[in-house]
Amino acid sequence: MSTPTSIPKSTDTATSPIRVLLADDQALVRGALATLLGLEEDIDVVAQLGTGAGVVEAVRQHRVDVALLDIDMPQVDGLAAAAQLSTSGLPCHSLVVTTFGRPGYLSRALEAGASGFIVKDTPPGELAAAIRTVHAGGRVVDPTLAQESVILGPNPLTPRERDVLRAAADGADVHEIAGVLHLGEGTVRNYLSDAISKTRARNRTEAARTAEANGWL
Repeated sequence: MSTPTSIPKSTDTATSPIRVLLADDQALVRGALATLLGLEEDIDVVAQLGTGAGVVEAVRQHRVDVALLDIDMPQVDGLAAAAQLSTSGLPCHSLVVTTFGRPGYLSRALEAGASGFIVKDTPPGELAAAIRTVHAGGRVVDPTLAQESVILGPNPLTPRERDVLRAAADGADVHEIAGVLHLGEGTVRNYLSDAISKTRARNRTEAARTAEANGWL
């Protein structure tokens, strides 16, 4: 991953540090990130959450400048939290973090209003630089992922097709999916058929696997 353009640290002691919120459901990862970022003189971790739920309120309460959001969290994931922040009117930028650098994730993060997308194995110095970049109004986009995203194209699946594929990936049959999503069984079959066609798969299992690999789910 290329090093994002960083904003040099200020030598003016009157300059306030960048106030950062961390949202990650893994306490160990969250704690490690907080410790590493705490070593930066111009970054201050002011809030930590284990879910995307409550991010907007925490940003408002702690006057957060940059929210570092894990993409995969219970209740409200990082993409949903980024979208909520984007429409909240609060002066906070979001940076989505993920374990897997899937091109579809990048597109979805930017569509949600995030200012950047970064993988968890990014070196601490690059992560700090990314935070400074988005705080200054810039974007952090990995060029390789950006190229792959362009080649892959936009997510072809509708929200309902994604819902049905997620349920199918968990092993649910048509009857179970229909019950969970409050849809008719014929409607579920139609959604599955369309998703299989769009992912060029042979069956629902392969369609779900392809969609997951591309970051479409």
